[in-house]
Amino acid sequence: MLRIAVPNKGSLSEPASTLLKEAGYRQRRDMKELVLLDEVNGVEFFFIRPRDVAVYVGAGTVDVGITGRDLLVDSEAHAVEHRALGFARSTFRFAAPGGSMSTIDDLTGKRIATSYDVVVRKHLEEKGIDATVVHLDGAVESSVQLGVADAIADVVETGSTLRAAGLTVFAEPLMTSEAVLIRRADAVPEGLEILDRRIQGVLVARGYVLIDYDIHADRLEEAVELTPGLQSPTVSPLHDGEWFAVRAMVKKDDRNKVMDGLYEVGARAILVTPILACRL
Repeated sequence: MLRIAVPNKGSLSEPASTLLKEAGYRQRRDMKELVLLDEVNGVEFFFIRPRDVAVYVGAGTVDVGITGRDLLVDSEAHAVEHRALGFARSTFRFAAPGGSMSTIDDLTGKRIATSYDVVVRKHLEEKGIDATVVHLDGAVESSVQLGVADAIADVVETGSTLRAAGLTVFAEPLMTSEAVLIRRADAVPEGLEILDRRIQGVLVARGYVLIDYDIHADRLEEAVELTPGLQSPTVSPLHDGEWFAVRAMVKKDDRNKVMDGLYEVGARAILVTPILACRL
């Protein structure tokens, strides 16, 4: 039985559960449910705080988990990133009152408020900056105004919260983060391969669509150049012998551009279909 830790709240919770549901696993209906057994698929889910996921995985209490890359690094747990999941993307940045700081060297001797002590200390050590890290459990944006710190280091998504607090980001990002599937550093648990393959199938399906169209034999090669597929497209002759039906996977973001190109080379009956899941 593969034990999987899933974030129980926050920005990671809903998309993580959606991903697992699309991968064919049961997910909880009641937010108060902390443990869910999926006997059909041979897994058991534990819904816990996002910040604790890496700790449980590293200790071997659960086999794998979904959390943020920033939370994984900050935990210093005996766990490693297995696969990036492509959602909950964010950037970890320094911020200070507008105009007061512009480079990381300006942090020398200053107080930096953050909820991610390990991430900040590692970055400062790498850059050779001597500064004081002030730990806060949340709402670090107000720490400067309250006189607790001179600057902050925090996850930035849109930056609206920082601007509202009169803060401006500066220096290079400490790191970029997103949701990741993690496992214990020294072990690959039984059942992870199936979970990983299913998740990969969903992620690929989200990035591609199926495109079908009819094309005259004289323009077939031009059309195939626009839709090469993963290996090659499926090409089937139509009843009249002069036209072919073609099917191929194309990147979702490119679908309209590809449709325009196909129409220009004479393709007709161009259809786009979403992909729910796949195996490559």
